[in-house]
Amino acid sequence: MRKPLTGAALALPLAVLPATLVLAGSPALGAAPPRPDLARLVTLKDIEAHLRAFQEIADYNGGNRASGGAGYDVSVRYVAGRLRKAGLTPKIQKFSYPFWRERSRAVLARTAPSKATYRLGRDFATLAYSGSGKVTARVIAVDVPSRGEGTSGCEKADFKGFKRGSIALVQRGTCTFETKAANARAAGASAVVIYNKPGEKGLLNGTVNRPARIPVVGTSRTVGLALAKAARKGGLTLRVRTDTVHGKRRSSNVIADSGRGRAGNVVLLGAHLDSVREGAGINDNATGSAALLAIAAKIKHLGKSGLRNRVRFAWWGAEEEGLRGSTHYVKSLPRADREKIAVALNFDMLGSRNGTRGVYDGDHSTRTGTRAPAGSGAVEKMFRDYFASRRLPTTEHEFSGRSDYGPFIEAGIPSGGMATGADGVKTAAEAKAFGGRAGKVYDPCYHAKCDRLKNVNRKLLGTNADGIAHVTQRLARTTVAVNGGARLTVGGVAPSRAAVWQGPYRLR
Repeated sequence: MRKPLTGAALALPLAVLPATLVLAGSPALGAAPPRPDLARLVTLKDIEAHLRAFQEIADYNGGNRASGGAGYDVSVRYVAGRLRKAGLTPKIQKFSYPFWRERSRAVLARTAPSKATYRLGRDFATLAYSGSGKVTARVIAVDVPSRGEGTSGCEKADFKGFKRGSIALVQRGTCTFETKAANARAAGASAVVIYNKPGEKGLLNGTVNRPARIPVVGTSRTVGLALAKAARKGGLTLRVRTDTVHGKRRSSNVIADSGRGRAGNVVLLGAHLDSVREGAGINDNATGSAALLAIAAKIKHLGKSGLRNRVRFAWWGAEEEGLRGSTHYVKSLPRADREKIAVALNFDMLGSRNGTRGVYDGDHSTRTGTRAPAGSGAVEKMFRDYFASRRLPTTEHEFSGRSDYGPFIEAGIPSGGMATGADGVKTAAEAKAFGGRAGKVYDPCYHAKCDRLKNVNRKLLGTNADGIAHVTQRLARTTVAVNGGARLTVGGVAPSRAAVWQGPYRLR
């Protein structure tokens, strides 16, 4: 955070002040008072106090703040209480979402023509919302391409002649895991094994999006290729066992508006409040939640002239379950209210220990991820110009679907924001620009128990919060560069390609 000048740096001898001035330090009569600077008003000290509170909440409530648990409920009460103290009126929006968990460890083993047991977490993993089952059956490779991505399992015709009760082996690619699993089940498959596509290493942290009735697991490409080769020769059988539970859970969003500003032109700032079950989630995403709380507490200082547009703050629930809270919020809004949202800003993981200063790629200059609606490029430029004015480097962060901007982009709402990186690997160029270690992940405690206070890069968090406060202040005054000053009619968005992620899970 930048520190305001104090003491001698601001002092002037009274003898040199003109008689037309009133009290020392006051503006000249008739002169406009200086405009407040939200980036100076919001301090790192403010944010750190909230981080400590979130850590304490997790420590005394099962070690996490995951949706559906006591730690999340207490976090909601904490946010609502701080908002009331700041003079805002929070609303708690409750919603339900599909829930799933594994009750015991999954099993994948080859039983014929030779035997082998595959390691959970290294060779294979259960896809989210997989069904339960214990199956030993013949494996049939379904439209498996010899090269390229292909469309294995994407069409019902792929399963022509499929023997009911067999295990379907398909390759990841083109369509969603949900589509592949649904087509396999319709053809009578007893289980589905999806292996990774060419050029992709590791496992599939994927989801079939809604509760399935048969086991669905994903394997590494190495394991999948070996299984496909054996299946083509004939006689391959596998044992697949998954033990999952499905149901409904309830969670909530916290929403609060600034007291001033045009209700028909809303600047929305959002961050997810929940953690994963494995830990307290201080970088992911207490940092975003705390930054919003600090800004909300000082927003009133912008006054009537600085708050021409309504500023809305939102803390989303169940992001780690697949963007459930933000999706519910957007879908629950009447069309007229959606059209009042001029821009949606999202802040997720602002202090990754080995991170970068990532600004969402609103103008789609990287040609990766999803193309955001018109106006998003202006938001990106606001952030990048601010950091350039302070000679602070930035990187471009793609709109991949991994955070709560997703539902807003789908609704045609201009979007932007910041992130400092999760499980991606830092490049040599990034290490040169930002420091840290090349070849290592941005957040070494991503979705882990060690995501605690010591996992936060405070310098990165402080400067990022400055940028967020600066852009918020600018948009609160005018959104001309984003939408011409008044909300445009929401239309469909033509993405460069469909979203690959839904929160922490791959969709395809």
